[in-house]
Amino acid sequence: MQRVTESSVTVDEVVVASIGAGLVVLVGVGRDDSDDDAAALAAKLVGLRVFADDEGKMNLSVADIGGSVLVVSQFTLMADVGKGRRPSFVGAADPAHAEPLVQVLADLVAAEGIPTATGSFGATMEVRLVNEGPVTIVIETRRGRVL
Repeated sequence: MQRVTESSVTVDEVVVASIGAGLVVLVGVGRDDSDDDAAALAAKLVGLRVFADDEGKMNLSVADIGGSVLVVSQFTLMADVGKGRRPSFVGAADPAHAEPLVQVLADLVAAEGIPTATGSFGATMEVRLVNEGPVTIVIETRRGRVL
């Protein structure tokens, strides 16, 4: 998850999604991930206080600032580089499992009243973002809990 001032996703030279201030969520789905994991992640994203208040402290959530969320599937986050020089993606979910979970995550964030956009699952995307801070936070879930 990255705090941004703006972001966009382009596919084949066409902008398919864009947001202003908010969060870009790069999502890697594992083989054992479930709807419960998507729900836990959505709840964490909506409430996570990573935006500055009037005193400059991280005390506001994306909802508090009226921000947006851009959800982008990125299976390469599941890479295992422990052996050799070529990443292994055996831990990544197959597309038939991953695509619906990425959509569940986006739908759950949107259901909380947060304007939500998505990239194009499986496409070669050009993701542009202006990371404010920079603030980048890794959030992992397992069995419906945020770790």
